[in-house]
Amino acid sequence: MGSTMFKKCALCKHIWNTRQDFIADQDIEVIGYQANFIELKSGLLYFNHSCKSTLAIPVDLFADLYSGPMFKERQTGTENCPGYCLHKQALNRCPAECECAYVREIIQLFKRD
Repeated sequence: MGSTMFKKCALCKHIWNTRQDFIADQDIEVIGYQANFIELKSGLLYFNHSCKSTLAIPVDLFADLYSGPMFKERQTGTENCPGYCLHKQALNRCPAECECAYVREIIQLFKRD
């Protein structure tokens, strides 16, 4: 029976066996989000690893960690939208009741204070 892993760094070959290992790793920093407005779960979260590599991971791999409200309509481009999803490096929570807002909450799991 083969072993499974969550992710492997392409540069240093570090392995995160589980998603929780990845989330808890202090050597990982979230640096960006590229929205996919057609299929939100296909959007990419970008991370830097301490070895100086960048990893791109689909939002879908973290979507089940969000248990808050899911809004049905997108607010992108409206007066309610702060435009965060249009800027890859904007990682703030979104105050809009937008279908994209849940991704902003997932990003907060990786923010280090």
